[in-house]
This record gives sequence, C-alpha cells and structure tokens, in this order.
Amino acid sequence: MQFDTKIAVVIRTDLQVWQKLNVAAFLTSGIAAAFPECIGEAYEDASGTKYHALIGQPILIYGADGPALSRALDRALTRNVKPAVYTEDMFSTTHDAANREAVRAVARNDLNLVGIAMRAERKVIDKILDGLKFHS
Repeated sequence: MQFDTKIAVVIRTDLQVWQKLNVAAFLTSGIAAAFPECIGEAYEDASGTKYHALIGQPILIYGADGPALSRALDRALTRNVKPAVYTEDMFSTTHDAANREAVRAVARNDLNLVGIAMRAERKVIDKILDGLKFHS
C-alpha cells in the first residue's frame, strides 16, 4: 500500500544507541500528537486481549550529521512543513516543560539538533531529505 504522505525521522548518527531510541520515540509522539488522523485502529489478539493503536503507516528513519539535520530543518520550514525537534540540551532535562524551555532558550540557527521528524506529502518529504540515507 502506498500512502499519500510520508513520515520521516532524521537522527544524528553520532549519538549513543539509547539516545537514538529516545529521540525516535519522542519525535514520533510529536507526529502522533500533530496528526491524530495518522493513528490506526486499536489492536486485538485472538484471545481478545486489547492493545493500543499505533501510527498506521511506515515511519522512515534517516541518519544525518549536524549540518545535514540543520539543512533538513531549513528545507522543511521553507516548504511550510512544521517538524518536531529534539535538541542535545533536552538530554539533560527531566520533564516536558524543561524540554520546551531548553528549545525556547536558543535561536533556531543555533539549535544543537539531534533529531527532527515530519509528516507531509511524499514528494515534499523527498525534497526536504534529498541526499540523506536510511539510518544504519
């Protein structure tokens, strides 16, 4: 099945594994919050046990260095695509309000990005992420 939209997460490649997983989890929650229509139906197994719904389309994970992350952010904003962001400063905070303050304290061009996520039309995402490879 091909979707009209694409969900992409871009994570800085030099992070520790736990950091990459943490960033991916937080960023995908941002997509789910911004686009509730991307959430599928709840799951149920053959025994009748019910489970939470998930995002109902593939999420593509790309790797990038810092400059490539900044370039992708600029390309997204130029195309009116509002991304979710995660900065290195957020690793040292302990709650959501502190995360927002850590981002608010830094001008966009100075953000020390470790990840971004976005959902938009497939062709738009492809232009934003041109040159990036899947995370390995």
